[in-house]
Amino acid sequence: MTPPAPDPALVDKLVFANRILYHQGVVDGFGHVSVRHDKASGHFLLARNMAPGLVRRGDVVTFDQDGTALDAAGRRVYLERFIHGEIYRARSDVQAVVHSHSPNVIPFGVTQQPLRPVFHMSGFLAEGSALFEIRDIAEDTDMLVSSRPLGEALAAALGSHTAVLMRGHGSTVVGASLEQAVYRAVYAEVNARLQIQAMTLGEVTYLNAQEAAKAAAVNDTQLPRVWELWQRAVGSIE
Repeated sequence: MTPPAPDPALVDKLVFANRILYHQGVVDGFGHVSVRHDKASGHFLLARNMAPGLVRRGDVVTFDQDGTALDAAGRRVYLERFIHGEIYRARSDVQAVVHSHSPNVIPFGVTQQPLRPVFHMSGFLAEGSALFEIRDIAEDTDMLVSSRPLGEALAAALGSHTAVLMRGHGSTVVGASLEQAVYRAVYAEVNARLQIQAMTLGEVTYLNAQEAAKAAAVNDTQLPRVWELWQRAVGSIE
């Protein structure tokens, strides 16, 4: 059953999220971002199969949690839509999901070195990042999470974390809003770059759990500030 049409403002915000992630260098021609449907929690909004930087309002498609597109009208959809559906099914607190191949994050997934907060802007990484090893679920694959069982396994690996590294592939970050998920995806990449730099210099002093939690709580109150900047930087979505 097709749910009611989503709030147009939410659709616009999803378009901006796609453009912002591209502008910030988190995604390029690949990667995707979704948001839970505001009028039907068992559904989510995700663009059709296309480069994130080119997404427009008419490209947004409604999916159920099984990854079935309800209004794609014959258009191709992302192969990895199951990342989104299964995380929404497993985590009622998650309202937005970002999957990317941001370059500085990749080395952590292949070395089993977790991302840990090196500065206050990445306090959301207090638990460190989870790790998804696709070989634990399937034999040699194309590395894509292109089925429900693989999506379920990824969601299980994510657990209660804010980010999960995907060995040889990329990462997935979640948030309680589109603004928060985008912020986390951007600063996961920034933190990865800084963490690599710090590790080459010697022993790293990471934020402890209390510092990270307090920093994350303050940063969440500042999301409108950075969202306005990023939104203005990408310009009109008309």
